Amino acid sequence: MKTRADRVTDQQLHAYLDNELDARGRLAVEARLAADPQLAARLQAYRRLGERLHARYDALLSEPVALPPGRRRRLPPWLARAAGVALVALLSGVLGWQLKARSGAAPSPELADLVQPAAFAHQVYATDSHYPVEIPAGERDSLDRWVSQRMHTELRAPDLGAQGFKLIGGRLLPSTNRMAAQFMYEDEQGGRLTLYIRRLSDFPGVANFRYREQERLHLFYWIDKSMGYAVVGEQPAAQLIAVANAVHRAMRVGEQQ
Repeated sequence: MKTRADRVTDQQLHAYLDNELDARGRLAVEARLAADPQLAARLQAYRRLGERLHARYDALLSEPVALPPGRRRRLPPWLARAAGVALVALLSGVLGWQLKARSGAAPSPELADLVQPAAFAHQVYATDSHYPVEIPAGERDSLDRWVSQRMHTELRAPDLGAQGFKLIGGRLLPSTNRMAAQFMYEDEQGGRLTLYIRRLSDFPGVANFRYREQERLHLFYWIDKSMGYAVVGEQPAAQLIAVANAVHRAMRVGEQQ
């Protein structure tokens, strides 16, 4: 009979797939996989699902930007619906990812430096009815200039009007050993969404986009060259991926200007 200590949770399986376990944790999971064919089959099912998601959606983050000035591009309705179905399955507990690492799972640097502080900053400031931002959207030029100077890179708050969000403003935040920027947006119903940006010098190149959830929060994050981005909100997954795609395009356009 399996004891509680012998059981491998879905959290541990996904940490194993993402290379987020330390050596001891990996050995423990591999020992259980060798002894439990059903567990091994479940791991393979999760791996195949992840591969299908990457095969279908990674191209969104690598397409060249060739939009004329002033044009905004929406996700085609069929793609938004497909993203919604796939990502709701991913986030609703079928995979069961959580931000908080459990026993045997060592947080990866991107979780510790990007995802966790992005979620925490959203929880602190998106619920603040008095001072959600330091510089309001009415002073957008000052906000962009201030953030760019302190972050030592050119940053502009993306226009997310086509996705149904207006800019509230932004702020600078301490994040482990570097500064981070947070831009906050709001939809017509008052639902807020934040974009968290910070430099991650230990992660050159482009990392595959990933999703996490913490309670009601959905997080979509990726790394482009040395910059890490996280879109955080309680909105549906299909809406979140459309926002993240718009942010990615806007940042790529900004680099070319």
